[in-house]
Amino acid sequence: MPKGRARIAAVLGGAALAGCGLNVQAPDLFVLTRTGRGTTLTELFNYAGTVRCNGGPSRQLSDALLLQARDLASTLDGDAKTKLRIAPTPGSVFAYTVKLQDGTISFPDTAGLEHSELAETEQLALQAARQACRLGGR
Repeated sequence: MPKGRARIAAVLGGAALAGCGLNVQAPDLFVLTRTGRGTTLTELFNYAGTVRCNGGPSRQLSDALLLQARDLASTLDGDAKTKLRIAPTPGSVFAYTVKLQDGTISFPDTAGLEHSELAETEQLALQAARQACRLGGR
């Protein structure tokens, strides 16, 4: 191989390696915060399949929870663009805030009765806290 082509091949090979996981971070999907009875729960979901609970270390999500988080990020995007805000109602215990790239939504735990995507968000928060972050009954 001529020297010019060898250099081009070396540069292209190095560029390919730079994009193959070396110092490349996956984007965050959303930050979910739950307030109410007990302590505040904050979860940062990442596209790569991790969650950080309450500022702790990144923990691996199960495949099922990762797929659910990715799906919810897409589903909630429309609500984020319109900045959905649902006021607390009598009987609500927890309030949720979800920060996505296109905006923030907030809702009480009772909103899941009329909005299935919000019920799924509540379920994801609880399952990730229990399974990935091992936070017990939170």
